[in-house]
Amino acid sequence: MKIFVSRKIPGEALDRLTKSKHEVIVSEFDRPLAIEEFLERAKGADALLILLTDKIDGEVIDAIGPQLKIISNYAVGFDNINIKEATDKGVAVTNTPSDEVNEAVAEHAIALTFALTRRIVEADESTRRGSYKGWEPGIFLGSNLCGKTFGIVGLGRIGSITAKHARGCGMNVLYNKTKPDRKAEKELGIKFVKLNELLSSSDVVSLHIPLTEETRHMINKSRLSKFKKGSFLINTARGSIVDEGDLVDALREGVIGGAALDVFDNEPNINPELIAMENVILTPHIASATREARNKMGEQAVSAILDCLSGKRPENMANEEVWPNRRT
Repeated sequence: MKIFVSRKIPGEALDRLTKSKHEVIVSEFDRPLAIEEFLERAKGADALLILLTDKIDGEVIDAIGPQLKIISNYAVGFDNINIKEATDKGVAVTNTPSDEVNEAVAEHAIALTFALTRRIVEADESTRRGSYKGWEPGIFLGSNLCGKTFGIVGLGRIGSITAKHARGCGMNVLYNKTKPDRKAEKELGIKFVKLNELLSSSDVVSLHIPLTEETRHMINKSRLSKFKKGSFLINTARGSIVDEGDLVDALREGVIGGAALDVFDNEPNINPELIAMENVILTPHIASATREARNKMGEQAVSAILDCLSGKRPENMANEEVWPNRRT
């Protein structure tokens, strides 16, 4: 069977594919493929190993052919795939959640919090420019985290680990999700509140929710106006959860004190006004970029394909209901 990999991934997981009995084609380009390039290489494939930069819908599935059985997404989120259309066509979709990824993203959220509140990026750039002439009492004043309030929007696996780390920093933690999680409250020492209360009470707000039609631009002008004055926004989830135009206005007008973003509304394009702001930290979608996480993601993505092609139900299916009626 034919397997198409849209981009080489870190680690040794791809070796398992290339050593298998299947025909494996790995894109020769170290970049996202244009749709014409993608279809030219993927046509006739029984399995796809793709990245979140690859957009897959029913039209793409049809163009690849009726033999396509599985789309293995090398990512935790799968908003780049039209799950309903894949399911309707009998194509399995898998993703790559793991403890390693959860820990990596949670640690990045906390790292961004420290960098933002202690103005580490600003201080580093100033020092490199030669501005440091000796100790001064009033330069790059930041904020302590101990005793402050950390608000988590979305208490899934990543949000829960982030809460644990925030508590370890001596912070009070509020969270919001669809339903209160009493077990997590007891284990982590955190408190459930409604979203508006979380925004108005938190010194730091960290987003840990998936991108859906309901959450798209959820953090907009209206909600930003409810943030505690001088507070900070951290986003390691999906860029389109935040309306970047409204965020720029809130930062410019001093509604919030700063923002640290690992994801963007129109990746890889970033609002140029955000780039110019000193109270904004930008990282290139690297929250899960640890060796441990990337290796695990590769192992999972490859295992899903090999399992599916051998007739075994793969782990981490995004559309489990498709399995009884899947393409074989």
